[in-house]
Amino acid sequence: MRKKILSIAIFAFTFLNVNSQTPIYLDESKPIEERVTDALSRMTLQEKVKLCHAQSKFSSYGVSRLGIPELWMSDGPHGVRAEINWNNWNYAGWTNDSITVFPALTCLAATWNPDMAAKYGKAIGEEALYREKDVILGPGVNIYRTPLNGRNFEYMGEDPYLASVMCVPYIKELQKNGVAACVKHYALNNQEQWRGHINVELSDRALHEIYLPAFKAAVEEGGAWSIMGSYNKIRGQHACHNDLMLNKILKNDWKFDGAVITDWGGCHDTKEAALNGLDIEMGSYTNGLTSESAFTFDDYFLARPYLEMIQKGEVSESTVNEKAARILRLIFRTAMKRNKPFGSVATKEHYDVAREIAGEGIVLLKNEKRGNKLPSILPIDGEKYKKILVVGDNAVRMLNQGGGSSELKAKDMISPLQGMRELYGEKIEFAQGYMVGRPMYGREDKIDKNVEDSLRAEAVAMAKEADLIVMFGGLNKNHLQDCEGGDRTSYSLPFGQNELIESLTAVNRNFVLVLLSGNAVEMPWVAKVPAIVQGWYAGSMGGYALADVLSGKVNPSGKLPFSFPVKLSDCGANAFDSLAYPGDSINEVYKEDILVGYRWHDTKKIPSLFPFGHGLSYTQFKYGKPQISSSSISNGEKLTVTIPVTNIGKVAGKEVVQLYVGDEKCSLQRPVKELKKFSKVNILSGKTVDVTFTIDEDDFKFYDDRKSEWVVEPGKFKLYIGSSSVSVPVQININYK
Repeated sequence: MRKKILSIAIFAFTFLNVNSQTPIYLDESKPIEERVTDALSRMTLQEKVKLCHAQSKFSSYGVSRLGIPELWMSDGPHGVRAEINWNNWNYAGWTNDSITVFPALTCLAATWNPDMAAKYGKAIGEEALYREKDVILGPGVNIYRTPLNGRNFEYMGEDPYLASVMCVPYIKELQKNGVAACVKHYALNNQEQWRGHINVELSDRALHEIYLPAFKAAVEEGGAWSIMGSYNKIRGQHACHNDLMLNKILKNDWKFDGAVITDWGGCHDTKEAALNGLDIEMGSYTNGLTSESAFTFDDYFLARPYLEMIQKGEVSESTVNEKAARILRLIFRTAMKRNKPFGSVATKEHYDVAREIAGEGIVLLKNEKRGNKLPSILPIDGEKYKKILVVGDNAVRMLNQGGGSSELKAKDMISPLQGMRELYGEKIEFAQGYMVGRPMYGREDKIDKNVEDSLRAEAVAMAKEADLIVMFGGLNKNHLQDCEGGDRTSYSLPFGQNELIESLTAVNRNFVLVLLSGNAVEMPWVAKVPAIVQGWYAGSMGGYALADVLSGKVNPSGKLPFSFPVKLSDCGANAFDSLAYPGDSINEVYKEDILVGYRWHDTKKIPSLFPFGHGLSYTQFKYGKPQISSSSISNGEKLTVTIPVTNIGKVAGKEVVQLYVGDEKCSLQRPVKELKKFSKVNILSGKTVDVTFTIDEDDFKFYDDRKSEWVVEPGKFKLYIGSSSVSVPVQININYK
């Protein structure tokens, strides 16, 4: 309704001016820069300043006098959030704001399939369009640095190349709907503890090699129309008005032409905001989650205080002209784009997309054979079992709820228990097994030990009588788990799940564990569990997608987008003192430098429990002898590598062929290898597919912070090709001249 009224207003404004001259800014046939220049010339100083700050919790001003609409934003990135009240954080209580919950971005990253990212972006864009949103606050591309980060489930893993490749199609397809991506959180928001003020110190190498590439790809390749600044400080200056990050890198080096939006409450200083690249200030005087204040929107740093600084000559009016131009550009691309479809929400097509993405992202971590006579448990043959016991609170918990700003109001939400019951019918029995406490902000959930013991005893008794146990455990989106505003306090599973797993496997070895989480967890019982599945937060159709994979209807093809350390200290960020993580409450130093995730495990020779890129299938793949166009490469040249991959199993399956590059000798420390290419291919049983990669000089470069540039040093390199960061059966020597 808001957009329909606005269209009438713009039409009336245009009609009334037709006898003079239609303003250029209203004419979509004109180049966008002409429209921006024309609109700016008609605006007062006060109107320009008003563009730069919020008018409600999730909208910012337009220019009503000129028929220029406001911007409406919504949290994402895996669904359009329910409506929030104008000026507090309560839900508005609408009855028409239920949506599709798409799988969390860890699951999307685990597909290792850019086609899935494109489908995801298109579908969420259509839902945002239907809900009349102009900006979706996502995708999130912060790097997975430690498994304790409460917000890892919103991001795309530990590798900058994987995150880069996966975010670009999402952004492109989303924005085809006239809805802007707001890529977040720029940058180094790699933890929730002390996120509002922690000052991150790191090398230029780590910044450019690890933490910036996905943002750079989002801007230069994805063409993102907006970027969200992060809460934390970077080298002493808040990220939302940081000269290095916003002026020098984002807007100068990357030529970003969109608008920088704060995270809610991320602005702290008027002059810094005026000078250091911030365009729109949202949510100030709140903590981004709960608290309110008596301040009005006119009290924001980029509101009246900014206007007064300009009027006094303390900052130049050119600063607001630059901001207003960027905001107008964003408005013309979104809210003022008239030729848009109406969108759609919670349709069969969107449910199919959500189910397909979840199915491709689910990772089969382990599926061992039980001796010579018994095959692997998975896939579950329903004819073999008379009684299947489903265990676990996560089998029935609605995991769209909680998590902070990513909480979603689902129209439909298929639980794992429902998915299993619809597939296996009366064979399914259920035992809760463990209980999740009521979320209490600021402290961990606690359950009465008697209740915990009783639930476990009931599950064990039922397990003794069952033919097969399928436990749905993991984390949930309560505070201090996978949730905004706080980090995990432990690497282990909560709510007595370790004890439950030990007890169940002691009485029945026909046991499948499905972990629903956005983070790695410790697995002291891993040797006793024959089959383990990483099921993520799989969205509205998650219960069906999990049943698809467990039954074999879908052959699992997901690969881990981050490593699972054996113990927490095996992770680079957690291998040093507390200054490396979580910091001393003021400063934090990234002491592991560029050695994040598998780079750390490889280089330090610390085996992971499950490595980056790992994921099993119900079939097997064999890598053949590679063909390479040349054994050497020099500046400006390219070479191709073709590797035959054969499905030697009995069913069709998808394999993710991964190519890593390693520098044998360098003047600066480099990881053993780094992901540079990958390709997901579908291969029929008994068939071979040739996978070809093209390599150029960029794939051999590193960031030399002595020169502040990307360089490649002549010498010997090695190409590693395989199915994970540790399973690389094909290795090829290359000379760079």
